[in-house]
Amino acid sequence: MAGTVRLLPAECALDLGDGSERGEYVCQNYILNMLGRPHRAVNIMYTYYPLDEQWPMRISEACHDMKVGFAWDYPYDNYYPFVEGGVQFEQMRDIRRHGQEVMLTMTIDCAVSDSQLSDIARSLRPFGRMFLRINHECNGSWFTHNRRYSYEEVAAFFVRFAGIIKEIAPNVRCVFCAGLAGEEKDPDGQHKVELEDVFAEAYRAADVWSADKYTALHFGWPYNIAEPGNETYTADDPEELFVRYERTYERLSSLFGEHPFIQAEFSADGDVTSAMMQPLTVRRYYDAVSRSCASWLSGISMYQFRDRGRLGLEMEDPNDPSVGIRQPLMDEYMDIAGEPYFLPRIERTGSTSFPAELRWGGSEDAYGIEIDAKLEGMPCFLEVTLQADLSLMMEFNGRWFYKSPGVETIDLMPAFYGRPFSGARTIPLHIFATPPDGENHENGREDWDVNQYYTMTEEPSFRIRYESPYYSRKEVEAEMSRILGRKTDGN
Repeated sequence: MAGTVRLLPAECALDLGDGSERGEYVCQNYILNMLGRPHRAVNIMYTYYPLDEQWPMRISEACHDMKVGFAWDYPYDNYYPFVEGGVQFEQMRDIRRHGQEVMLTMTIDCAVSDSQLSDIARSLRPFGRMFLRINHECNGSWFTHNRRYSYEEVAAFFVRFAGIIKEIAPNVRCVFCAGLAGEEKDPDGQHKVELEDVFAEAYRAADVWSADKYTALHFGWPYNIAEPGNETYTADDPEELFVRYERTYERLSSLFGEHPFIQAEFSADGDVTSAMMQPLTVRRYYDAVSRSCASWLSGISMYQFRDRGRLGLEMEDPNDPSVGIRQPLMDEYMDIAGEPYFLPRIERTGSTSFPAELRWGGSEDAYGIEIDAKLEGMPCFLEVTLQADLSLMMEFNGRWFYKSPGVETIDLMPAFYGRPFSGARTIPLHIFATPPDGENHENGREDWDVNQYYTMTEEPSFRIRYESPYYSRKEVEAEMSRILGRKTDGN
């Protein structure tokens, strides 16, 4: 008998940046196979300045002869342009097929019309419960929206666009990203947030609040080198930085009521810490979060998977941008990502039979099924065969797998690589159905833009073997005993 299960939020979700002005988008198959688990959301970054003469070219290509001494010196931001039918839509489909939500960061010209914003809203509605970060880091001075417009104008634009989103694509959550609490206090002794009065209506209009701050950042990259004594980098104590985030939320919630809060960009720059000390710096911050049990913090986004500098889990190979060089931070981050505090919860809700209905509402709200794999010991082969037309995300022994439409059989043995065991055990396979083409489709249901429903008519089947064509079961068991003994000895 199969069971029914529900996918629920982690205590604090993990999100991931994938592509920006500093690195190219990496496909989700590769990332999933590297990290062994999906993220709640994947952050992609685009710009929209259709009134500029260079549009729709990427500005670094349009102005390739321009002398630039700072990353944001171009006429508009050097993200890829957000255009009708652009590559961003295939990236969003890729993200959603792999059981994750889209976090779209957009820097947008505040002079664009309501009609243009309505077109964007309509294009986003098929992508479910996504996040939209509008003109992020708007307390700063580096992005084009802050160079061309006042803080008051940027805030008013956020309110305008958020209103259009709520009317046309209510499934999209608008994220307002501004500053942190500083040293200035109000008469009651509470730390004030930078520009809190100017941004008050934007905070009220937002669905989610955010602020970007790195424990270390070489903001002068790639135009200079971070060296002691120059002023092109910042560094903060990780625990003290977390205290600033706590103060920020306390202040904002006291002024504007409770909202979800995310850190949509976080890391420690290896240019500042060195690659060898980067893992420790990041670890200290995530430890501060989990120790605090901060229920107000709904997610942290690691910036980013692959980076041309030293902000990524991988560094882009300068000889071949399609190749990533694994950094020491990767192993530390994988350990963090495996901790219960940062893992989505899977809760058994009952039993079912086939045909079984599965509902995908997003990475924090989905109904799936559970099938037990009953193992006599460590297998040599463990494969599962599933209904071919479904797009599936599956969790087994702590590792996640993706099955695309058209694929029938998935090898589950990677769930045991590095984690062999002895003796009999039963391990559940948790199965969730994701949108096969990455989009939600109108299907007559009122909730189509947040929920999609799929029917599994065929019960999954396992192929389990305890010996190979070459090695006997006795030889396999002896080798597993040797490996387990070695692991016990700490070697």
